[in-house]
Amino acid sequence: MPAEGLVDALGKALDQTGFAIASIEPEQAGFPTPCNSWDVRALVNHIVYDARMFADTTQGLPRPPAGEDLIDGDWIAAYDAAAGRLLAVWRQPGATDGTIALPQGELPKTWRLGQQIANFAVHAWDVAKATGRPTELDPGVGRLALDWGRANLRPEFRGEEGSGKVFGPEVQVPGDAQLYDRLAGFFGRNPYAIHP
Repeated sequence: MPAEGLVDALGKALDQTGFAIASIEPEQAGFPTPCNSWDVRALVNHIVYDARMFADTTQGLPRPPAGEDLIDGDWIAAYDAAAGRLLAVWRQPGATDGTIALPQGELPKTWRLGQQIANFAVHAWDVAKATGRPTELDPGVGRLALDWGRANLRPEFRGEEGSGKVFGPEVQVPGDAQLYDRLAGFFGRNPYAIHP
């Protein structure tokens, strides 16, 4: 897909994540999520951190410190500001040109776009699942995210929680399952676990 199309897809991924966050009821803040270490509030804080971190590192800036409370009392405002900044970074002239230095080597900047689309697609599913919302989200975003994951999420990046790995082992999901359930399973979530 052309870089412009990937930037548009990131915008859709960010929009659906924002919609999921805006749909959270106050009493759901402490609900468990498919990310076992985080309740809903902690997951939203992490998503806001990701948007800020991606905006910084995409521009070659240092990764911001983790562990701070970034959402205070207005989760959607914090998210909208971080997501808006990230999208603005990618919409700058020349932002998608060239390569970016990552631990695995020099990769096209469009690789980083794919990573971010996948990240927000999965986290939108996480929030929707945790709060009892529909989990079959934008199919174009979901397909891009799953294709990116299948091409890039190698076994050495996976491990049980507490292992220091970013992703859990793949959860086997039937091939005819909903797209986002297949995406969640590939990224180590169990789409059949019971959530509120």
